[in-house]
Amino acid sequence: MTISTSIIPNKLQFAKKTGSEHALHLEAICVFVATGFFMDDNTFWHDLVCLAPAHKHELDVHGYLLKSTPIFKWHYAPRDITFETALEEYIALLTKITKEQVGNSPVILPLSGGLDSRSQALIFKNLPNTVQAFSYAFQNGYPEHHIAKKIATNCGFDFEAFTIPKGYLWESIDELSQLLAGYSEFTHPRQMAVLPKLKKMEGIFSLGHWGDVLFDRGVPEELQESDVIPFLLKKMVKPKGMELAEKLWQNWNLNGHFKSYLIARIETGLDAIKIDDLSAKVRAYKSSQWAHRWTTTNLCVFEEAHPITMPFYDNRMCEFICTLPEAYLADRRLQIAHLKQDKALSKITWQENKPFSLNSYQFNRSPYNLPYRVFSKLKRVGQDFIGKPYVQRNWELQFLGSENSKQLESYLFEDAFNQWIPERLVKDVYQEFKHGDAVASSHAVSVLLTLSLWHKQNLKTS
Repeated sequence: MTISTSIIPNKLQFAKKTGSEHALHLEAICVFVATGFFMDDNTFWHDLVCLAPAHKHELDVHGYLLKSTPIFKWHYAPRDITFETALEEYIALLTKITKEQVGNSPVILPLSGGLDSRSQALIFKNLPNTVQAFSYAFQNGYPEHHIAKKIATNCGFDFEAFTIPKGYLWESIDELSQLLAGYSEFTHPRQMAVLPKLKKMEGIFSLGHWGDVLFDRGVPEELQESDVIPFLLKKMVKPKGMELAEKLWQNWNLNGHFKSYLIARIETGLDAIKIDDLSAKVRAYKSSQWAHRWTTTNLCVFEEAHPITMPFYDNRMCEFICTLPEAYLADRRLQIAHLKQDKALSKITWQENKPFSLNSYQFNRSPYNLPYRVFSKLKRVGQDFIGKPYVQRNWELQFLGSENSKQLESYLFEDAFNQWIPERLVKDVYQEFKHGDAVASSHAVSVLLTLSLWHKQNLKTS
């Protein structure tokens, strides 16, 4: 059997590995603890691999991987074209891919306050497909759906707004754990909270994932090559993730030091990308690593409701990116220029730079943004005062409060799990979360919860 994987696959595919024992890949699990995703072809097991992107894989009838052959290499071959020509090509390609992916089907379009889904909306505005747009906001959080509704109204789409409620995780945690197979934390796919409602919609999803990476700088303009590894470590490693991974590394008596191991893995991945331009090289590295092993993992939740399509994951879009000068990709230039062709859309708030729009985001700096920052601070303080704390992150809905704590603790301190991950390590993390810096410790708590469910479903014996 032959399987060809896309440059950025929209689903994870696995194969058995010959010559390896069926044993836990503890080094890979430490990487997952530190970063929230597995690297390269690693899984929980030494004898199970995730099929690499942009390869032709040959498997035998028993599912063992026989051979993998690359069919694409990330490269940087910028053409001598004007920005205007690049913009025309980008719009034409995004339109072509979108039309081919959705055909005549009704479309389900998640809208955010950012640029990727707004770019999709502008394409669909000029297509005949019926579009059901939706958005969600955290309970007691920023009303992101207000921005999305303005976009949908401007484009003539039907629109539905959802609220992600407190404590939603516990009713669906077993299903979510099965869907994700342990390869992503539960704090990321908030669409799980509204999955039954998504299933009632009709059509296919058009998802805008990874546009923000393809159409932006790979690294800050002033970054030197000697600073790339520290830059990637800062981007990849979650707060308290390195600390917990190092403790597990020591507990499992693994050779060497975890940080050295992780740095060596990053260096190997970077060396395999033969691109001189630093920004293009890091963008390719991000796309081949955490687009594949982090972003893709959560797509299965959407796919549980309806088929998914992804214009920015398309091979042609990735190949197109390789031919554009970095100056045209930097700072979202192409996407902004595209959206400015629709004056109404460009006037709507850009959430990342709220309250400014695509026409005024340059003023999101002091002193111009000071009045909004003061107002937002007062609003958050006011919500705290009346007992409705302002929610900025998904884990706050899942982990905070007495009922959430009871549920969380039942998994973190489950006896069988603590025979694998020592209770003392779990307690250290949880006490820091409860009584110290909850924001910094939230990832460590989340990844332990994920491992607890994975352990229950894969290792626990009756």
